[in-house]
Amino acid sequence: MKTIDTYDFSGKRAIIRVDFNVPLDAAGNVTDDTRIRAAIPTIRKVLDSGGAVILMTHLGRPKGFDEKYSVRQILPTVEKLLGVKVDFAPDPVGDEAAQKAKNLKAGEVLLLENLRYYAEEEGKPRGLADTVTDEEKTAAKKAVKESQKEFTKRLASFADVYINDAFGTAHRAHASTALIADYFPQDKMFGYVMEDELKAIDLVMQYPERPYAAIIGGSKVSSKITIIENLLDKVDMLIIGGGMTYTFMAAMCGKVGDSICEPEMFETARDIIRKAEFKGVLLLLAQDSVCADRFAEDAETRIYRSNGIPSGWQGLDIGPEAVQTFTDHIMKCRTILWNGPVGVFEMPAFESGTRAVAEAIARATAGGAYTLVGGGDSVAAINKFGLASQVSYVSTGGGALLEYMEGKELPGVAAIRKE
Repeated sequence: MKTIDTYDFSGKRAIIRVDFNVPLDAAGNVTDDTRIRAAIPTIRKVLDSGGAVILMTHLGRPKGFDEKYSVRQILPTVEKLLGVKVDFAPDPVGDEAAQKAKNLKAGEVLLLENLRYYAEEEGKPRGLADTVTDEEKTAAKKAVKESQKEFTKRLASFADVYINDAFGTAHRAHASTALIADYFPQDKMFGYVMEDELKAIDLVMQYPERPYAAIIGGSKVSSKITIIENLLDKVDMLIIGGGMTYTFMAAMCGKVGDSICEPEMFETARDIIRKAEFKGVLLLLAQDSVCADRFAEDAETRIYRSNGIPSGWQGLDIGPEAVQTFTDHIMKCRTILWNGPVGVFEMPAFESGTRAVAEAIARATAGGAYTLVGGGDSVAAINKFGLASQVSYVSTGGGALLEYMEGKELPGVAAIRKE
């Protein structure tokens, strides 16, 4: 498989799928340019190697052409970060886009309008009312799939080489993230963002140095069950925090008061406990919790055993004993994966546990451990506490990361690796 470092871009036009789905304020200004900055090295590599670049991305979830979701709004930010003038095509597959792509010279950049203006990007029909019959829905889906082929072929015709650098959308089999790769059988590759994400995740999922700990937080066992089951075959230690704690505690006949809990997952929780014991995986749950009499920043708080929370109280953070236990075990590990906060860190009153976990991971990193933080809430937490630069890698893959951790094949990755 060709790589961005071995490919000769001289005189070539590279169409790059980037993830510029960035937040905008009411005036259309970019409020967080992290994703754009992340793609700059890939774009610069092509330009500095004598190539031209066509950028394609989505922005939000438009249902057709809508200025609110126009990629034109991010053009000034792209130009500023890239340091070159960037041309713009108001219709991503229109004649103007085709002509501008054809006329691109080495060192020039063209940004295409929001791909999701077209239903063909996602391959799903829009506006199907509940009154539409199953036959009509089937016909509509078939029609979009057929036109998707032409849409994809049109995008592919703009360039000589395809680069996928949008890990955040790699779990989607969309025209620009997977299908287009078929038109470049010998000229397709990952960009640096994709390469770095895959290397980091593969390191913790396939080649970890031991002891290896996974810290899985979040509110619901049901949303993390596949990840947990996959990790049980890989880790030495599994730390479970957040709202999931109380499902496990209740499943073992503990009292969890008004804490978030999933009774329908009790047997699953007990099965996880049995599997961990059978596989020799140390399973840690918070033995105590910071509890509140209501879900509010100014609520009254008390410390209770996590399996002895009285009615009228709910666990919103791990307690001081759990903080010490989690920290002690984290510090013993050489590989650490963190996905999900262990408390309601968005509220300062209940952020201490998640902060302590983040700080322990940072200290373990300084001591030589490889640490990967992934998942939207974990990333938000590590950024909130100013520790992102003190861990080995912060993944912003979101859904793509979760599916990769579950052991699923990502369409955007498979499309590049397929021979």
